Amino acid sequence: MQALDAQVDQLRHQRTHLPELADVTALTQSRGELVDQMRDAQIVVDDLTAAQAKADADVETVRTRRTRDRDRMDSGQISHPKDLERMQHELVSLDRRIATLEDEEIEVMEQLEEAQARLSVLTGQVQEAEARLVELSTARDEKAAAIDAELAEVGAKRAPALEGMPEDLLALYERLRTSKGGVGAAELRQRRCTGCQLTIDNAELAIIRAKPSNEVVRCEECTRILVRTGESGL
Repeated sequence: MQALDAQVDQLRHQRTHLPELADVTALTQSRGELVDQMRDAQIVVDDLTAAQAKADADVETVRTRRTRDRDRMDSGQISHPKDLERMQHELVSLDRRIATLEDEEIEVMEQLEEAQARLSVLTGQVQEAEARLVELSTARDEKAAAIDAELAEVGAKRAPALEGMPEDLLALYERLRTSKGGVGAAELRQRRCTGCQLTIDNAELAIIRAKPSNEVVRCEECTRILVRTGESGL
């Protein structure tokens, strides 16, 4: 039964220490950081898109006014010399204003292009992380399922091993397992306790040798239950 319990402990340890578990945790955290960066990048893109739309509208407004004024001059609607002079000065001012707005528009477009490129990179990184998470999660679940199947098999073998065992002996075994790192019973092999790995002296061996085979024997050093076999060296 101790061998079965040790196998169960080992399997449970494997299940809780699958490499995919740590990888999933680390990648989930990394993905979260990437998602935050992607969200921030999207806000920048949205703001710059709005800024570009405003810049486009501002340029178009001034161009429309310039076209209107030119049309009035070309059609002869303005004939007074002072009005013509004032209109010409205004057209010069409008040209300068359009040039300034176009420079601002180009700057915003460049910033938007950079922001969109960064957003695209982050989006790709998030997608890669999500795909990798699916792979890791699948591998984790498959390994966990395989271990669960082994645990079920070992559990099925443990019930027959308990048959006929006195309740007080089982209780002692469980207490020792709890206090002795999962090993409540150890084989006495070649005059050595395999629980604490210490050799038992001849005097103690003589006492053990004299005890009936159905009597519980315990190691004097580690107090574990000693299991006597043909290889005990008695």
